[in-house]
Amino acid sequence: MIAGYVHAGYGSKALATFGMMQEENMKERPDEFTLTSLLKACSSTGMIHAGKQLHGFLVRSGFHCPSSATISGSLVDLYVKCGNLFSAQQAFDQIKEKKMISWSSLILGYAQEGEFVEAMGMFKRLQELNSQIDSFVLSSIIGVFADFALSQQGKQMHALAVKLPSGLETSVSNSVVDMYFKCGLVDEAEKCFAEMQSKDVISWTVMITGYGKHGLGKKAISIFNKMLRHNIDPDEVCYLAVLSACSHSGMINEGEELFSKLLETQGIKPRVEHYACVVDLLGRAGRLKEAKHLIDTMPIKPNVGIWQTLLSRCQVHGDMELGKEVGKILLWIDGKNPANYVMMSNLYGQAGYWNEQGNTRELGNVKWLKKEAGMSWVEIEREVHFFRSGEDSHPLTLLIRETLKEVERRLREELGYVYGLKHELHDIDDESKEDNLRAHSEKLAIGLALASGGLNQKGNTIRVFKNLRVCVDCHEFIKAVSKITKIAFIVRDAVRFHSFEDGCCSCGDYW
Repeated sequence: MIAGYVHAGYGSKALATFGMMQEENMKERPDEFTLTSLLKACSSTGMIHAGKQLHGFLVRSGFHCPSSATISGSLVDLYVKCGNLFSAQQAFDQIKEKKMISWSSLILGYAQEGEFVEAMGMFKRLQELNSQIDSFVLSSIIGVFADFALSQQGKQMHALAVKLPSGLETSVSNSVVDMYFKCGLVDEAEKCFAEMQSKDVISWTVMITGYGKHGLGKKAISIFNKMLRHNIDPDEVCYLAVLSACSHSGMINEGEELFSKLLETQGIKPRVEHYACVVDLLGRAGRLKEAKHLIDTMPIKPNVGIWQTLLSRCQVHGDMELGKEVGKILLWIDGKNPANYVMMSNLYGQAGYWNEQGNTRELGNVKWLKKEAGMSWVEIEREVHFFRSGEDSHPLTLLIRETLKEVERRLREELGYVYGLKHELHDIDDESKEDNLRAHSEKLAIGLALASGGLNQKGNTIRVFKNLRVCVDCHEFIKAVSKITKIAFIVRDAVRFHSFEDGCCSCGDYW
């Protein structure tokens, strides 16, 4: 019963059943299988308090955790997934015979929390033990470096992978290609893909996704067709990748043709995400009523994401009537998501409906909703610097702000640049609005890169990475900076890559 509840995702019911088991005054104490299932229940649902109680129960009942690699490994996994790396390390250190899964769990835990020095230190310890590092560990660690766009560490892992037997497996090669794309190194990704000994549908999908994120829609479709010529059938994820690539590149006709092909394909049922790509394509073309009709008539239930897609397109095209209708639907089905209030507020603000904008923001505040904080990072001389919007904790904050002000002065003098104040709160003065915009995380990261290398870096490329979508003002700012400095900027946000060069962006100002 306990294992069944855990498998079905009912962690609380699994723990309640264990409580009933204890009330039966059973003489036999629970075995490893039961205890492992309970720890998995806690880790899968993030119940750190219940997990600690269970750990305490193990100690009180005389269970010697270090003697059981399975139990100890489950404890490591629990504490890692709950973000308690100190306890995870303690549990790991007590294991006598450490298994690969415990090593990988702790290494990935450190990496996912941004503790890259500790993660690589653990990985080196694992190497020194002459352990046969499997493909799962390699792929997972490369995947973390890809998500954080840490190109130097990713290249080191690639160099290691080619020396290991497991590094030749297709899954590892797929992770390497994905890593290079996510680090903005398209040429390297193409080279690795060409050198792969064997390719599966995931390999081709990684390439299509990578091209799509970089706005290279024609290349995405070209490699999709090449995959078909190799007699590899696309799955639903592959179709989603190529439709998304069409969306990012504004390839409306090609996207509609591919969607029609998907509907005719036997064995694949289009998901709501596929329809969302078509909604985005129609919205890009200003065909908002068609997009709304598609949502109303599609055979599956629309989710929050597809309504958000349509709302964002209403904002781009200034369709207040449809935007308000879609916004009401969003707030009805997902009223606890702060992103929906922000989107509605932006819709009203862009149209100059200041009272409605203020009321929407206030409604979000009353519900104690906070949107995810913007965070950006940049790698300079093999050191990664993280910035959060509005924070001034970086030791070079004063230099960064001085550099940004000098850049702003040049932008005003040479291009007549002014901040895009209309997207900020209406009830604060322009100077405060400028301070808010100046403190956006991507600007702080760019400020550090410019302060470190100087403003005379003509021909160089600066890469910045962000956890959210880049805002309109920052987008215009970076375009302008690329024009006056002749520096190329590659910015990866939550949706795609933006390549800024000589005052233009690869997204065509549509993202």
